[in-house]
Amino acid sequence: MARQSISLTEPNDEWLKSQVDSKEYSSKSELVNDLIRQARNQQAQLYWIRAKLTKAENSGFTTDSKDGF
Repeated sequence: MARQSISLTEPNDEWLKSQVDSKEYSSKSELVNDLIRQARNQQAQLYWIRAKLTKAENSGFTTDSKDGF
């Protein structure tokens, strides 16, 4: 596992400490990894949504309506 050194603002460091102190996470590293994992998942979902929107936009217009079954 890669080791990194990062600088945090005091409020962010205090928040990380509080999460560990409340037993939500066992360490700051675990919490930071979880936050990164969540951000990556969110980014993947946004890419998927954008791809679907682009496909829909490129498919052209229709005169069909939802009532025209």
